[in-house]
Parts: sequence; structure tokens; C-alpha cells
Amino acid sequence: MPTQQSRDNSANESAAHDGVSPVAIDNPGAESVGGAGPADPAPDLAALQKKVEDEAALLRDAWLRARADLDNVRKQAATDIARAHKYAIERFALELLPVKDALESTLAAENASADTLRAGVELTLKQVDAAFGKSQIAEIDAAGRKFDPNRHQALAMVDGAEPANTVVQVLQKGYLLNDRVLRPAMVAVAKPKETRE
Repeated sequence: MPTQQSRDNSANESAAHDGVSPVAIDNPGAESVGGAGPADPAPDLAALQKKVEDEAALLRDAWLRARADLDNVRKQAATDIARAHKYAIERFALELLPVKDALESTLAAENASADTLRAGVELTLKQVDAAFGKSQIAEIDAAGRKFDPNRHQALAMVDGAEPANTVVQVLQKGYLLNDRVLRPAMVAVAKPKETRE
């Protein structure tokens, strides 16, 4: 039975007959010539350890910076929220200052006629309505509408020609702030027909 070395030799001889130069075949199991062994792995391990430690230090530094940034953002957000709560009505208060000025000047006027006072009150009411409009405060339109317990508060039930549970009279206006009820409208509601008799 031919050995591995004899097969390699015969392959080299046949290649030489064909005009092709022989090629050396690697034999992984063969020992190295001259007794030279593999390089010492210790310097590579030390370099790898140094590289890993440097990367770990960089990642820790980046993590600490990101954590500090996050803490700063949280503190700034808490400050902004506190400031928003504290000064939430600032714009509305600025809108009401002219109303106060108008009322004070009306009261300071001596010997004012009833017509002059009425005109002053009407002007003041227009200023209040303008301030309400800028602050998204709107009246609840209740008269003639079906009773809505979310927007109306029934104080009385009265006889009337309107269908049952219809608002017959508004006793005090209600107001909305951006579709949220500030104060429900105080209303009188039509009685159901069977209880009218």
C-alpha cells in the first residue's frame, strides 16, 4: 500500500513530465524545520488586555457622561414644570389688568351719570369677554338644549311647552375652558309630561 510520501513524490514526477513545476504540499502534521516553534502568545495577551481595559474605560466614561446628561435633563424638566405651574395664569392675569384699571377709573369718577356708568360697565364687560376669548374660556350655551348632566346643573323642574328634559331657563351661565367644564350652567328643566298633570 503506497504511503502519503510516495504518492506526493509520484505526483511531483508526473507533473515534471507534463512540463509543470512541482508544487509543495502543506502537511499540517509535519514538524517545523529547524525547531522554530510558534511565537510567544504572552505579548499578544498583554496588548489585548490593555486594549480591552482602554475600551472599558472609554465606555464607562461615556456611560457616566450620558447619566449626568440625563440627570441634567430631568432637573431642567422639573424646573420647567414648577415654573409652568407657578406662572400658568400669567397671560390671563395680564388680560385682566385692563379690566381692573377700568373698574377703578369708573369708581374714581365723581358725579358720573347712570348712562356714563353703564357705558363704563359695558366696556369693562367687553374687556372681560376679550380676555376670556384669548384664554379659550367660552360660555356654555344651554337655553333650549337637551339637559346634559356633564355641562348643566338642574336646580328646578318647571312646567313648559318644551319636550321633557329641555333647558327652559338659565339661572347662571356655565363656562368651558378648552372643552373642559369650569362651572356647569345652573338651569331649570322642563318636567316630563306625565308629571305635569
